[in-house]
Amino acid sequence: MADTNYTGSMVSEFVIVGFPGLQDRESKAILFAVFLTVYLLILMGNLLLICILAADRSLHTPMYLTINNLAIIDISLSTNTVPTMLAVFRSTPHTVSFTSCLTQTYFFQALVSIESFNLLLMAYDRYVAICHPLHYPARMTVRFILQLIVVCWLGGFLNPILPFSLAFTKRFCGPNRVLQCYCDYSGVLRLACGDVLSISYVSLFVGLSILLIPLFFIVLSYVKILLSVLRISSSAGRAKAVSTCSSHLLVISVFFLTTAGVFISYRIPGTSVDMRVMGSVIQIIFPALMNPIIYCLRTKEIRDSLVKTLKKSTIFPGSK
Repeated sequence: MADTNYTGSMVSEFVIVGFPGLQDRESKAILFAVFLTVYLLILMGNLLLICILAADRSLHTPMYLTINNLAIIDISLSTNTVPTMLAVFRSTPHTVSFTSCLTQTYFFQALVSIESFNLLLMAYDRYVAICHPLHYPARMTVRFILQLIVVCWLGGFLNPILPFSLAFTKRFCGPNRVLQCYCDYSGVLRLACGDVLSISYVSLFVGLSILLIPLFFIVLSYVKILLSVLRISSSAGRAKAVSTCSSHLLVISVFFLTTAGVFISYRIPGTSVDMRVMGSVIQIIFPALMNPIIYCLRTKEIRDSLVKTLKKSTIFPGSK
């Protein structure tokens, strides 16, 4: 294909296949239209959420800073992958250079890790707010939460280094067809020459750690939150405490259930490649699409701020 250009590899580019069972022009045109629409909705929804949180000074609090960070992560994750999907549905075949594929794979792993860490941070914020309300103003300051957000991003970008340093010391000297809509770690690793079983185990351990350790502490936080809520004497107080956590619980469920679905689909014998590809695509686009909807519909402060912004705009002059 080309001369050696990276870690002794003879492969200079990868072919992104997309859905192997949907290669006719009509199906790809439909997929292109669907994913373009979804991508635009993701951008508009998350940018709207960011603008609302930035414009309303009353929302410049630790909890809403973590929501703002989640919106930034969702935009980054979808932008890292969806444009490649769109290119795959527009061209046959779609090829990417070895370096570009490697870069996309690294950023995908890093951003998923950052989102997992951010969800843990959001759970910790709700834990302190409900279980230790008197200490919340002193403990959860804006400065402190910004420092934790920086730690989330640094940890996320450090997380893939070990699996990548192991995987890409291997030679890529033969097959170059990635059975996915974008460059993913597992799909690319399968194309390496030689035995990659030990590397697969290392990457699996790192990936599960990044998901299961935050999930363990998230569940632990919400168990303690539940116990604290049950001790609240007034029903109004219990309802208020639950309402502050409901949006976050929905976001957590969407993220971890879609991720678990992809993980399980790869380990069920007989699962078609198209189903696995669809699961991976849903893992990327569904949380990013749903998160702004969940927060705008279920968080009263964000909803009120959105209504107030619309009333001030020239789009609805009659509502002023």
